[in-house]
Amino acid sequence: MFGGHTGRWFVPRGPPRLRIVQDGVVELRVISHPLIDHKLTVLRNRHTEQPTFRRLVEELVTLLAYEATRGVRVTESSIETPVAPTVGTKLAAPAPLVVPILRAGLGMLDGMLRLVPTAEVGFLGMIRDEETLQPTTYAERLPQDLSGRQCYVLDPMLATGGSLGGAVKFLVDRGANDITCICLLAAPEGIERIQELLSDLDVPCTLVVAAVDERLNDKGFIVPGLGDAGDRLYGLAD
Repeated sequence: MFGGHTGRWFVPRGPPRLRIVQDGVVELRVISHPLIDHKLTVLRNRHTEQPTFRRLVEELVTLLAYEATRGVRVTESSIETPVAPTVGTKLAAPAPLVVPILRAGLGMLDGMLRLVPTAEVGFLGMIRDEETLQPTTYAERLPQDLSGRQCYVLDPMLATGGSLGGAVKFLVDRGANDITCICLLAAPEGIERIQELLSDLDVPCTLVVAAVDERLNDKGFIVPGLGDAGDRLYGLAD
């Protein structure tokens, strides 16, 4: 059984538990674990109720964030235990910056902060035109200067790749020099698009996902996917 493929993107399920593909500027990490697979299956189910859906999104993000923060910057810290002095590790300054893409990315924020409670939080609002499938920035709350910052971008679905690619470019334009994107699901077309959009950037970028699905349908939705993550988190936005 396979997670899906198109062109050079081919991601098997099952062992190994971490699948890393480096092809271009973006490193893809597909995290497979029994708990992740179980929670993702319940999340996909159209009959899963909204409160359960929200809770599962938070839990999945915490599990994914463990791998996503593997390269978080740290420094030595001298402390005293009840027995003796020792040298340990603490997160380096400046603190990591977590950037959920509104609105669906908000549902991932608590799960990320549960693992990294000292992280700072910025917000980026991007909306996809359902006709052209192109992203537009409509709101942002971020420092003007992100020089030297590690950023973690949260967006549940990597479908066409336009919104996530636009968000990464926005952060790089402000000086961010290390970016990790955390998504629950990705489509092969979205991964390809991200590589194209970011091919001219000289900034490390990692994409961490729970699964790569089969394809996009003609409406730009991931198949089999889980539907519209924002609507399932917060209800219909009429």
